[in-house]
Amino acid sequence: MQYIYGIHAVDSLLRKNPRSVQRLRVQQGREDKRIDSLLELARNQGVPVAREPRRDLDEMVKGRHQGVVAETLDEPQHGEVQQANLWQEADLLRMVDEKAGPLLILVLDGVTDPHNLGACIRSADAAGVDAVVVPRDKSADLTPAARKVACGAAEVVPFARVTNIARTLDALKARNVWVFGAAGEAEKSIYDNDLTGSMALVMGAEGQGLRRLTREHCDFLVKLPMAGSVSSLNVSVATGICLFEVVRQRG
Repeated sequence: MQYIYGIHAVDSLLRKNPRSVQRLRVQQGREDKRIDSLLELARNQGVPVAREPRRDLDEMVKGRHQGVVAETLDEPQHGEVQQANLWQEADLLRMVDEKAGPLLILVLDGVTDPHNLGACIRSADAAGVDAVVVPRDKSADLTPAARKVACGAAEVVPFARVTNIARTLDALKARNVWVFGAAGEAEKSIYDNDLTGSMALVMGAEGQGLRRLTREHCDFLVKLPMAGSVSSLNVSVATGICLFEVVRQRG
């Protein structure tokens, strides 16, 4: 059993994938417009609701639940359909083959902090990213904490877990997608590159950055100019800045 918590995350889950919700648990005595809206949505979707003491909700989840916890199954059962935005590599490549116009794909190379993952997905949604790609191993997953930070974006942004990032990058390049890797040692700033064509933006792990093999599969390395005393930014902050430079260039 998995618990998804927080107003935005639960609202998005009820709207996008209500069949996965076994029960909505709501804090006793919590009455406001946002809670009322969730309760009405749960009723309309046929989701059972239980009122629980706050201490019980506190014991279920470690984060700030805002008075709501959705109880979900870890895996689809009894014919349930898996969340539609959870993709395999084949789904990703099919989208690339079929979509008209310039693509924007975000590749996270070993981001292991679920809060950073959630923040990156939230920025990806805001920037209109076509898919977020992560490796199956040594990467954060869509945990309840990541979903809460994503504020509902984790239920809508296509999220592809792939076995081999380098192989996936090669497959994208074969489909005319340029690969831009963010690296502090890059010679050119992201602002000095043309980002208007189909591209994948590759962001490295917290602290160590891009892995060597991943870096070697990038067409271009770009950096953010750093004027202060720190040498790098948090990966989710850097991701947001880079994505919105793409948005700016595409007008």
